[in-house]
Amino acid sequence: MRKKIYQNVVANHFREHSSIYLFVVVLFLMGVIFGAIIVNSLSFTQKEDLFFYLSQFFGQVSDGNVAAANDLFKQSFFHNTKFIGLMWILGISIIGLPVILILLFMKGMVVGFTVGFLVNQMGWDGFLLSFVTVLPQNLIIIPVFIVASTISVAFSLKMIRRQFMKKVGQPIMPMLGKYMFAFVVAVLFLCAAAGIEALLSPILMKSVINSF
Repeated sequence: MRKKIYQNVVANHFREHSSIYLFVVVLFLMGVIFGAIIVNSLSFTQKEDLFFYLSQFFGQVSDGNVAAANDLFKQSFFHNTKFIGLMWILGISIIGLPVILILLFMKGMVVGFTVGFLVNQMGWDGFLLSFVTVLPQNLIIIPVFIVASTISVAFSLKMIRRQFMKKVGQPIMPMLGKYMFAFVVAVLFLCAAAGIEALLSPILMKSVINSF
């Protein structure tokens, strides 16, 4: 019974905010495409410099000189949590609406640039490497960021309507409570993603690099 209630709440949420989700997903994909395009606009020297540092890093990974899993977990978790926390604050601040969208676009751009650069420099090996290093944790991180962005945008729009259009709507405190709860759940998912990035990704990366 409780499971069905949760499913209805989730279904209603996606139905109510479908247009925002569509906009946010398209914006993120535009960021990915833009990031991939930037790779092609780099000069030969810039690509060579970047690839030199990347090769040094791959050498360290191959020799087993990578950061401890505990450090990787903390780094990934705190980085992504700060990103989500900033979105949460921007959603409340009303004027932060455009910045939320810029942050999401930049996240897409980073993913697009990372994958695009690896493929551009290493071809099929680069695609395989990006598949095992970028994809596993981002299967959780990207949906979390998209949902968090949508919730922040929706909350910000509701606040704008209350402030400038003088629409009474639902009381602010229950709305804020739901908003906070959604981000607590998002942080739990990011914790799982950090675990994958710290434990699984280095093993997969090392096995792929050693197979080159």
